[in-house]
Amino acid sequence: MADFDLWHHGDREVGEGLVDLAVNVRLPAPPAWLRAELAAALDDLAAYPDVTAATAAVARRHGLPLSQVLVTSGAAEAFTLLATALRPSRAVVVHPQFTEPEVALRAAGHPVHRVLLSPEDGFRLRSVPEDADLVFVGNPTNPTSVLHPAADLLALGRPGRLVVVDEAFLDAVPGESESVAGQPGFVVLRSLTKTWGIAGLRAGYVLAEESVVNRLRAVQPPWSVSSLAAVAVVACCRPAALEEAEKLAVAAEADREYLVSGLSALGVEVLGEPRGPFVLVRLPGADGIRERLRKHGFAVRRGDTFPGLDARYLRIAVRDRETVDGFLAALAAVRRLPS
Repeated sequence: MADFDLWHHGDREVGEGLVDLAVNVRLPAPPAWLRAELAAALDDLAAYPDVTAATAAVARRHGLPLSQVLVTSGAAEAFTLLATALRPSRAVVVHPQFTEPEVALRAAGHPVHRVLLSPEDGFRLRSVPEDADLVFVGNPTNPTSVLHPAADLLALGRPGRLVVVDEAFLDAVPGESESVAGQPGFVVLRSLTKTWGIAGLRAGYVLAEESVVNRLRAVQPPWSVSSLAAVAVVACCRPAALEEAEKLAVAAEADREYLVSGLSALGVEVLGEPRGPFVLVRLPGADGIRERLRKHGFAVRRGDTFPGLDARYLRIAVRDRETVDGFLAALAAVRRLPS
């Protein structure tokens, strides 16, 4: 199996003075209303965290019973809980995707079988080995930005198989279409950090059948979700926050189309049909271009740490049009330079 740096993430690309197009957190800071709620909760930090209200808020938001919700310290904690609690006979990770599922599985001692999707057919989801009893897939997938139809995901379901769908970026898709939350045999992971600019707070949750939630809760460290993260979960699940998230998703979609149009005008190949708040591109000499972009003040995410990709690929986060214009000008300039 090819060796990839599965521990590399976009934050390692960012540096002082660089415009960040490497990390997929949309907002540079939490909105004022969320900051105010977090600040108001500071006086309660002497008490141990309690996720009761957060669990109820998530359950209401998705129309599920409390028993099917587990609040976690970001979606990343959920990968570790799954790898710790479950004993799969054959675990499959559909790549290219976020590498933490494979990292967690390997750390827990589980062999991992990789299913590689092809850029030549737009990273379309295909079947996995019939004997797989634990499958991980992203939707929309990081780094490809592909949104798999729910019907294709549901087709992966089998008796005795658990399909884990990482929907960390689905709230960046208008209408949150293609979600499989609440489906038997499926585990859905959600993150609040991308849309609301709270990656440092670590706030996410799991939606799954009660038996699965109970197994994950049994191995979750006590008080792993901080008090402030629990406050953020409640705040971000309110109807007003969901309405604001939908507006942000619509704006991000327009900004992504602007970015894709600019890249295409420069002759840069954009892979698949992007639906997330980032795009994946393929171009010769991408690694050298990434380094030259840093000298021009822009950080983008290298692609060769994702299984199924190589040094020709870069992931670029969607930003506002002024930022994109500056980036496109820098990209055009560095591509004219000798390698």
